[in-house]
Amino acid sequence: MKRFTMVFFLAFSLGLGATVKSPDIWALLSKTRFVEKLNREYGMYFLYPIFPDELKAMEGKTVEVTGFYIPLDVSTSDFAVLSKFPNAECFFCGGAGPESIVVAYLKNKPSKRIKVDEIITIKGTLKLNDTDIDELNFILLDSEIIN
Repeated sequence: MKRFTMVFFLAFSLGLGATVKSPDIWALLSKTRFVEKLNREYGMYFLYPIFPDELKAMEGKTVEVTGFYIPLDVSTSDFAVLSKFPNAECFFCGGAGPESIVVAYLKNKPSKRIKVDEIITIKGTLKLNDTDIDELNFILLDSEIIN
């Protein structure tokens, strides 16, 4: 028994018994840098992302993002937008940057009406977008609201 206790203690101390914590997605997104480039099709300058390697490594993997719901007519839509910040401070209405929002394309429409600034968690497959200016930079595909 004494030996078992010692082995268990060592394993736990070394992290062998610990649960692996998923990365802080918002922290990873915030490491994205943006450069202003001319878009010839629109004749305007837009911010284009340069994704960090650690975020690129997450592409194609299932991630969970918890954030504030931003209203974009979700009642008739199969997508939801999450923000790191409440609506008044989000990218669209406040001074936050494009690294603070994620669009999730849902497998199913929400079963209930989601309120502005309601905190929800969405799970989906991460896709990074650095070319299509008509789409957000951070996308969750095949997503579902899990709370």
